[in-house]
Amino acid sequence: MSVERTGVHIKEVLLAPGLGGSFYDDQAAIRAGAAQDGFLYVGKPLTEGFLSIRHPASTLSIGLVLADGTIVWGDMMNVQYAGVSGRASLFDAAKIAEITSRIVMPRLLKVDASRFIESCTSVFEAADNQRLPVAVEYGASQALLRAAAYVKRLTMAEIVCQEFNLPVPKKRVPIYAQSGDDRKLNVDKMILKSVDVLPHGLINSREKFGVDGEAFVEFVKWVAARTKQIGEPGYHPVLHFDVYGWIGLEFGLDPQRIADFISKLSETVSDFLLNIESPADFGSTQAQIENYAEIVRVLDSRGVNARICVDEQCNTLEDIRHFAEARAAHIVQIKTPDVGSIADTARAVLICRKNNVGAFVGGSATETDLSARATVHVSVATQADMMLAKPGLGVDEGVSVVGNEQSRLFAMLDRRRR
Repeated sequence: MSVERTGVHIKEVLLAPGLGGSFYDDQAAIRAGAAQDGFLYVGKPLTEGFLSIRHPASTLSIGLVLADGTIVWGDMMNVQYAGVSGRASLFDAAKIAEITSRIVMPRLLKVDASRFIESCTSVFEAADNQRLPVAVEYGASQALLRAAAYVKRLTMAEIVCQEFNLPVPKKRVPIYAQSGDDRKLNVDKMILKSVDVLPHGLINSREKFGVDGEAFVEFVKWVAARTKQIGEPGYHPVLHFDVYGWIGLEFGLDPQRIADFISKLSETVSDFLLNIESPADFGSTQAQIENYAEIVRVLDSRGVNARICVDEQCNTLEDIRHFAEARAAHIVQIKTPDVGSIADTARAVLICRKNNVGAFVGGSATETDLSARATVHVSVATQADMMLAKPGLGVDEGVSVVGNEQSRLFAMLDRRRR
């Protein structure tokens, strides 16, 4: 599909199927106790759209052919635990390709490729009174950001700064790595590479959490001890664990009891700042806001050296706004494929900063090198509090992709300042 016209234009749009850095997993089936057989999960899937509990993460790349023949790309995908907690359903590349070809391509051929936000606003208008799939917004906005950067001969970070009237950043953003299932080996990798925030831990089953959280507590203490044992002198990371709602599942959906558990856990690693992500899932965005706000209030009143990070039930830009304004978390994970347009990721960070709430530009292991690099630029431009090392769950790959992109970006910005 192509048209000819004057100006800074897109003359053709390409689509290319691909694979993400990990797998799509049926969280409901895993939480219900699905057994593992090697890398597979055994049993019937429980979440709509899943034909098996674990699917290879499919993606769809979108390429914008610019007037001089240059092609810039972005990647579409959904998150690892699709179809739960208000998230988009399992990624269907054929369906996404059809929607992109029918609705998005004609719109892209009409925009000025040098105007990032204006292009996103025009291309992502609702169709038939429905929002476009967030995966489409995410991938196409990455490509539009790269197009504007190419046209203006700037970095993607500088485009975000221009569009949102932000100063060019001078401070690097801390990197947070996640371990996947190979937890102890990958923790060692993180420590040896002096990752700023670690290790996630993938506490997504009763076996990993343990009765009364005993298995989880032992793992937290092991991570703290291992950091001191093999880390470089002076290395002192933030400890961040995602428990996938298991504190609430084990102790009941009672903010006081949840806060009690986190308080005691913090005491076991008192010389580390402790982040607990997704302590409970209260079933809806409003219930999550009300109960997380109470957990935050209790922890703050006690002066506990621990912070709550929200993920589940906080997906869209409006969700993030409501959580930040209600102070229903110390940190908000801005899960980039769930938010949609990467312009909205930038807006989300700025909303968090305005409300004195931590902004964590996250995402998913299912992403790609292209989507990861784009989010580095948005994270740095908006000065997020931390950003996820992605894609994949092997640590080395994500830390390399995100860390090296940030390093290259600052080399370019420093050169520009000189």
